[in-house]
Amino acid sequence: MNLHGTPLSIAVFAVFVLAVLYLSFFFARKAKSASGYYAAGGQIHWAVNGISFAGDYLSAASFLGICGMIATLGYDGFLYSVGYLAGWVVALFVVAEPMKRMGKFTFTDAVDAKYDSKGIKLAAAISTLVVSICYLIPQMNGAGSLVEPLLGLPHWVGVVIVGSIVIMIVSTAGMASTTYVQFLKGGLLLIFSTIMVVFLLVRGIGTDPVSLQDASGKKLLFVPQQSTEAELATQGYQPVHKAGEFLKFTREGETSWWRRDAQGGLWQAQWAAGDVVNGQVGGLLQPVSRITAIGGLTAEEAARGTGPISPVGFLASLTHAETRIEQWHTAKVADEAGRRTTIYYPKNVSGTDEMKPGVKFKVDTLWNKLNFISLMMALFFGTAALPHILIRYYTVPSPACARKSTIVAIAAIGFFYVLTLFMGLGAATNGTVNPADSNMSAPLLAMSFGKVLFALISAIAFATVLGTVAGLIVAASGAVAHDLMDRYGGMNLTETQKVRAGKISAFGVGIVAIILGILFRGINVSFLVGWAFAVAASANLPAIVMLLFWKRTTASGIVASITVGIISALGIILTGPEMFAGPYGRTAAEAWHKLGQPGIISIPLSFLTLVFVSLATQKKAVAARR
Repeated sequence: MNLHGTPLSIAVFAVFVLAVLYLSFFFARKAKSASGYYAAGGQIHWAVNGISFAGDYLSAASFLGICGMIATLGYDGFLYSVGYLAGWVVALFVVAEPMKRMGKFTFTDAVDAKYDSKGIKLAAAISTLVVSICYLIPQMNGAGSLVEPLLGLPHWVGVVIVGSIVIMIVSTAGMASTTYVQFLKGGLLLIFSTIMVVFLLVRGIGTDPVSLQDASGKKLLFVPQQSTEAELATQGYQPVHKAGEFLKFTREGETSWWRRDAQGGLWQAQWAAGDVVNGQVGGLLQPVSRITAIGGLTAEEAARGTGPISPVGFLASLTHAETRIEQWHTAKVADEAGRRTTIYYPKNVSGTDEMKPGVKFKVDTLWNKLNFISLMMALFFGTAALPHILIRYYTVPSPACARKSTIVAIAAIGFFYVLTLFMGLGAATNGTVNPADSNMSAPLLAMSFGKVLFALISAIAFATVLGTVAGLIVAASGAVAHDLMDRYGGMNLTETQKVRAGKISAFGVGIVAIILGILFRGINVSFLVGWAFAVAASANLPAIVMLLFWKRTTASGIVASITVGIISALGIILTGPEMFAGPYGRTAAEAWHKLGQPGIISIPLSFLTLVFVSLATQKKAVAARR
């Protein structure tokens, strides 16, 4: 798509960045002590902390990833919203108040409160670092996706910009500035997402979508042709290659790929082979996805559109059995020269199929069922175990405030996830889906309403990434400076030295995040976050839950549980089909196993390890206490 930064988008972006940096320097003077740097002095109001929770949690995965998944997968994408929100039930009823009572600055403080164990300090600090880095990857990836259309800069430049700004935020004021950055962007994200949904409902739906336009006013929407081999032959197309259901044709030096449907007809697809996109070197994919028929309306009425429509009417029209929506999928094939070609192709689905489970999360085989259950376990149990979420409980004055801030967070987050359903479906019916990067569905939908809303939404989304990355780097730097250097290493740092060590650690973690964000370009950010949740639920949650509710838990059991949780979760992810089909550049069939999500094995394994090791070390633990 030929989208470039405009003076307006650049100006709005600059205002947001300057506001964020101002907050950082304003609160810098309050971050002289370790308490001020890592926990904002424990003086944040519970209502502010609740919205900051939402700002922290509504990351690139929530705004960019979920909207993109709903736009391309329908109901299955919305299941991420359900899982993310459900996880706050565990946070509210299990974790909120005990974490405030037991901890001081970090997750390690809480799990080690009763033991003062070197092993727990080391294992918990490593867990915090691993989970934070896993969560940082999709945030940085999403930042790069935003900067491309917002500023007209390459993806890697966006990642570097985010990393640099966040390092400055964290190294100047720590948790104080991070909290108010998250409060600001959380509130703005809720407000402007609501405005965009209102615009969407006022516009209504129709088969002639108000798509993106280039400088000359020409619509950029890619409308696939439907044909047959015989018809293409009469038009001068020559078949040159066949790869399964995909056929390659040439005509007057131009190349095109087509997909054969179940009835034998051919549908034109977009394609990319290296730097050749749609037959042009350096070419660009055109936006896709539209509604082709609306149930209950004639073709003429559907072309005119429904006009303003209620939220219930919007959903009812899209889920009607006679409604037809273009749903886009991706396949990788080899052309006649053996080069890997990526095909982006449409499937016309009914409205009932659009909101029917099974597009991504198929439950037809045992492995698919296990993958789906595993993902839901990770989302449900992972929230309460994320280090950057846990440390926010230390920023309020009391356990009661921790509980109230969690309730505010649940209300704000729940409302936002309802909005993601409308934004995702709106992108799917308005021709604003980039088939190569679904993460941009919501910002591109905003662009269809004008450049002002696009600039605001994109800048807010960018601030969303800034806030979440800042919280993650605070958690990671705390693990290095407070947990590893001071408590585990016994360096006995002064307050000033703890703050300085945290700032230096922030630089190191930020550089690692920048590198990984560039390497994982193009993968849906919500999908990547699912892995971070799985590692957190496997490594951290068993230790928290058993420490609170099982008196026979020992320090050795916690260490073993965290270690097994990290190794099993990462091991399953790194040897699974998603890594082989993605970053490894291989195929899913070459993976060591078929399990894409580790939670169904790694979470129970971590619990069982803690129980068995704690029982085996009971006598030793009792003797040590005596």
